[in-house]
Amino acid sequence: MTHDVATGLKWYLAFLFSTTVHEAAHAWTALRLGDDTAHRGGQVTLDPTPHIRRAPMGMVVVPLLSYFLGGWMIGWASAPYDAQWAARYPRRAGWMALAGPASNLCLVLVAALLIRLGLTAAVFAAPELVNFSHIVDPAAPGLYLFFAGMLSIFFSLNLLLCVFNLLPLPPLDGSAIFMLLTPAVWSEKILELRRHPGLNFLGLYLAWQLIAVIFRPVQLWAVNLLYSGSHYY
Repeated sequence: MTHDVATGLKWYLAFLFSTTVHEAAHAWTALRLGDDTAHRGGQVTLDPTPHIRRAPMGMVVVPLLSYFLGGWMIGWASAPYDAQWAARYPRRAGWMALAGPASNLCLVLVAALLIRLGLTAAVFAAPELVNFSHIVDPAAPGLYLFFAGMLSIFFSLNLLLCVFNLLPLPPLDGSAIFMLLTPAVWSEKILELRRHPGLNFLGLYLAWQLIAVIFRPVQLWAVNLLYSGSHYY
């Protein structure tokens, strides 16, 4: 991948918007379910500023460094919540956690819809080969080229954020599914495990190893659904 400024801008716009939506979904869901901690911090918003202010390293520095050093972006953000509220209402806390990856899945579907509309309007075309940042071809250069690249990254990045965060390992959002499936008396212990630094480090390490194995098959499955009848591999 060419590590140029124009491509980096597409990556960063996709990353910034996708991560902001993810955290805003956590914050909005918590507010609807009784915890206004993130709302008081100004994070029930699609304005990235409060999210950047809370995690400048994860939202700005690390994403830009990872792109120019490796050709892709990694980063993080977080929405605060009331631990006592989570302990009292573990199932509400579970739904709050799962709202983040659910929002990324919604963005994947939006990107897929826009790609399909572009194919119908003959401004996009199915590519010969696909990779992370190449899901659709433009029918002509100029703005079509920009939007094809933007939608490709947007589709793949949000799919990655959804799949990665749904892995049932602490501290990832997917580990909250246990609060929905287990008896309420276990919830406090599960919450403690999700906050344990050692387990969080181990969970992130295992998730990183796992996503490297499973993401490509998941992406190919999604692309073959997008282009019905295709056989990308």
